[in-house]
Amino acid sequence: MKLVRYGPQGEERPGLIDGEGKLRDLGAHVADIDRTAIAPEKLQELQRLAPTDLPEIGGGPRLGPPVAPASVGKLVCIGLNYEDHAKETGSRIPKEPILFLKATSAITGPYDPVVLPRGSVKSDWEVELAFVIGTRAKYVSEAQALDHVAGFMTFNDVSERHFQTERGGQWTKGKSCDTFAPMGPWLVTKDEVGDYDHLKMWCDIDGERRQNGSSATMIFRVPTIISYLSQMFALEPGDVVATGTPPGVGMGIKPEPVFLRPGQTMVTGVERLGEMRNEIRADD
Repeated sequence: MKLVRYGPQGEERPGLIDGEGKLRDLGAHVADIDRTAIAPEKLQELQRLAPTDLPEIGGGPRLGPPVAPASVGKLVCIGLNYEDHAKETGSRIPKEPILFLKATSAITGPYDPVVLPRGSVKSDWEVELAFVIGTRAKYVSEAQALDHVAGFMTFNDVSERHFQTERGGQWTKGKSCDTFAPMGPWLVTKDEVGDYDHLKMWCDIDGERRQNGSSATMIFRVPTIISYLSQMFALEPGDVVATGTPPGVGMGIKPEPVFLRPGQTMVTGVERLGEMRNEIRADD
C-alpha cells in the first residue's frame, strides 16, 4: 500500500495510490496519515479496503510529506553508513552507527522547492532510504526490529556543508535548514517493499546522474539501526529514520566539489519507493 497526503501545505488530506497509479481519498477512514493511521491494526484495516470504492482525486494535486510532520517526534539520521561515501568525504569507517538529529521543521514535500538559506555556498544532496516507526521500540533485538516499522520512503538529507563542517559545533546547523528534508512521494508499507536490503538508489542533478547506489552496501542494516537506537532512546510511532547515503555527493566530486545552485532540479529516487523532484531556489 502506498499512503500519501495531498493538498496545499498545511491542509493535506490522507490518500493512497492504487494499483493503476490513481490517487484515492482516505478521508472517510482516517483523519491524516499520522501516528494513529500507521498503527499496525489501522494499516491492516486500510489494506482491507477496495481502492476502487474510494473517491478518485483528479487534477494532479500537490503531494505533501507522506507522514504528517506533527507526528514526526524525531527525525534521526545515520551518518557515513556507506563505506564508499565515508571514503569520499575523507572520514573513517564507523565502528558503530553515527547518529545525528535533523530538525523536523526541515520536512517538506517530494515535489516542493528546496530553498537554499542566505549565505549558503556548499549545499549538497544525499539520497537515502528512510523508514517510519509504527509501534514504540525500546530495547528491541534485531530479530524484533522490523515489527516496529510501518513502512519505507525515499528521503533526501540535503546538507549545507559550509554550515555543517566549517562553522563550529555539530552537524545540526548544516542539516536542519528549512526544506532540507524532502520525503516521499509516498509511504510504502513493508509488504509492498519486499527486499529492502537490495534497493537501487539514485540522484540526478539537471539530468546528470550523480549518485547510483544500492541499499545492499549499507554498513549497518535496518534491523541493526533500530535495535541500536532503541538501546539509547525509545523510537515512537511517527519517528523517521534516514539510513545514510551512497557515494556520489557533491562534496566528494574530484578534482573540485560541485554544489547546488538556484534554478537546478534535483531528482532522487529509491527503487519501489518512488522518485522525488525538487527545484532549487534561493531564499528571498
